[in-house]
Amino acid sequence: MVTKEENTRRVSDDGIEIISLQFTDIVGIVKSDIIPVRELEVALDSGQWFDGSSVLGFARIAESDMYLVPDLETYAVIPWHTGSATARLICDVYTPDGTPFEGDPRYVLKQALAEAEAMGLIYNTGPEPEFFLFESDSNGRAVPRPHDRGGYFDFSTDRGLEVRNQMAKALAAFGIQVEASHHEVASGQHEIDFRYAGALRAADNVVTFKATLKEVARQHGLHATFMPKPIAGINGSGMHVHQSLIHKDTGLNAFADTEAEHGLSILALGFIAGQLLHARGMSAVLAPLVNSYKRLVPGYEAPVYISWGQINRSALIRVPQVQSSRPESTRLELRCPDPSCNPYLALAVMLRAGLDGIRRHLQPPPISNEDLYEMREREGLEMLPGSLGEALEELKRDELVRETLGRHILDRFVEAKTSEWSEYSTHIAGWELERYLPIY
Repeated sequence: MVTKEENTRRVSDDGIEIISLQFTDIVGIVKSDIIPVRELEVALDSGQWFDGSSVLGFARIAESDMYLVPDLETYAVIPWHTGSATARLICDVYTPDGTPFEGDPRYVLKQALAEAEAMGLIYNTGPEPEFFLFESDSNGRAVPRPHDRGGYFDFSTDRGLEVRNQMAKALAAFGIQVEASHHEVASGQHEIDFRYAGALRAADNVVTFKATLKEVARQHGLHATFMPKPIAGINGSGMHVHQSLIHKDTGLNAFADTEAEHGLSILALGFIAGQLLHARGMSAVLAPLVNSYKRLVPGYEAPVYISWGQINRSALIRVPQVQSSRPESTRLELRCPDPSCNPYLALAVMLRAGLDGIRRHLQPPPISNEDLYEMREREGLEMLPGSLGEALEELKRDELVRETLGRHILDRFVEAKTSEWSEYSTHIAGWELERYLPIY
């Protein structure tokens, strides 16, 4: 744990003049309260007060007072500020009576992690957010035009190589260790993988990752987008999440059992079963946009059927190659989340769904190791929701997901997303005009 005195020394050594106190609203948009460094001590002692009624999903005007408490473990110098030296601190949100705010997404994840810890387990995750780099028009506005024609792992046609290298340097300034980066399947699509971490730090890293990549892209005259399906007919962007549970007392991987079939422990099978059981109920949280469900369709490596498999990229949950010599690397990959989600809420519902399967000693269905898009046997498999509207109805029916979000976030999340779905449903798209206007 970083002490207040240690943080004060770091701020002084780095010559920091400005502090950006950051948190997210319920849909994962980063908010920031900027203070001069001389006010940091007050913020650490008494919190930094702000108007919660102005933040999406936080509070009504009559109950607007809230304050931020910086997490000193998240201190980092923002590398692209060329004027006054600026540092970032991610914060937790509190109410005037000194209790954590139930509408703070970071608090929701902390509660889920505390539940796992009470079971003697630590939840580690490795999110992999994909993104597109688009060009901008003469007015500086992003247009859905890929900046290159590269493909998967391409080198010679990968115009984003230098941009990704600059992104990796900027991420390192935030303590995010990049392990690999490459061009993805679609033109203009990229992936940068960073080191596995505890779920809270991983969620912090996803929030930082998205903001950092957007800024570095802007400096190169490009636009980085985490929209799940910005262009029809090509692969969309997912955020596959690798997951493992660690025994707190021994530090050993709780998913590994080298003597068992598939190399998975009974606990791992229960975790898989729980996530499959709650897959439809979690969907609105993991894939929260109208656009998300244009990615979750057959034919583009995105999961559609609620299933699990080894090395099977058409399955919802994939078990990467289990190595008997490296049981500590045993993990599960959930493939339906996309990078538009709020990572705190996403990891919270994923964890609690898995823990539900462990508690109830659930068993997953038979493993599916064939391409589910080609299998005739898939008729017996349930599918993910086909639209945001359907996903919201499933969320309302799933008691565990509702409980995880809490009444405050649940009500406001459903309200915001229902409004989004209703607006989309009544919108007249260009496709409709082109197809129907000349005929009818």
